[in-house]
Amino acid sequence: MLVTSRHQAALTARFLKPVAPMLEDLFLALRAETDLALGPDAPPVYGKPYPYGYCLEITKDVQARLNARLRQPRHPAERAIKAYLNSGGAARRIWGVLRDRFFQNAFQIGGLYIDVSNDTVDVSKPKVEILPMDQSGLEPVRDAAHFARIAERYWGVTFFANHALPSLAPLFPMIGVDARGKARLYSDIRYMVNLFRSSQFVQAECWLEDGPAPSMALIRAIRARCPADLLAANPVATQEAALQACRSARAEGRASDDDWLEARARDLLAIGRSPIPVLERG
Repeated sequence: MLVTSRHQAALTARFLKPVAPMLEDLFLALRAETDLALGPDAPPVYGKPYPYGYCLEITKDVQARLNARLRQPRHPAERAIKAYLNSGGAARRIWGVLRDRFFQNAFQIGGLYIDVSNDTVDVSKPKVEILPMDQSGLEPVRDAAHFARIAERYWGVTFFANHALPSLAPLFPMIGVDARGKARLYSDIRYMVNLFRSSQFVQAECWLEDGPAPSMALIRAIRARCPADLLAANPVATQEAALQACRSARAEGRASDDDWLEARARDLLAIGRSPIPVLERG
């Protein structure tokens, strides 16, 4: 659970709870605008039409529309949110595991959980859900194993330790293979990158130590997509090399080295965004 401080709880009670029904009206109106903007041209996700799988895109679009409205608030709920923020209230976009079933993007505004993409997994559910934060069922991803367990259930992706490219293992310690037998490195989700950084790469090291080992076919498929300079930086593809990369990154203070972090992100992009076909799954 993402905890609400006493101060934020008091501001929520003062400014937001009195307009609770109007908050729902506001976010439903924003969501309707988002659907008109995104829905008509949105390609299917896993063969399912919009809004399925568009949790992040919907949430970000609603956030932009809300921010624009707050510059000149007219709706009573807009004025209440503006007053709340001007009095020191906190609002942010959050991401985590919802009710131990799937990943979800939402907003935390003080003591309120506001999900404007509530129907992106089960399209029969209401589009917007507003709850007290402590009743939302949202919890942070704890570690790589927790991420893998939820992602396997939610996305149908099987995860392995990244022994293929040790230089990327401190930040991207996981290889995921989907139901079509296509692979990619995980995860460039900002939360996960920050999780590995904040642990000084211990979290990544634990997954590399305990996570399932990739097959040689999977390692070859990943490495076949790499440019020559990335292969030169990874002459061997072994568990020990991946573990040593984490230890070296920790000893060299790389968790706070922005240049190093950006270089690893460029390496990931060099492999390409499209999933990598694997001859055998596993």
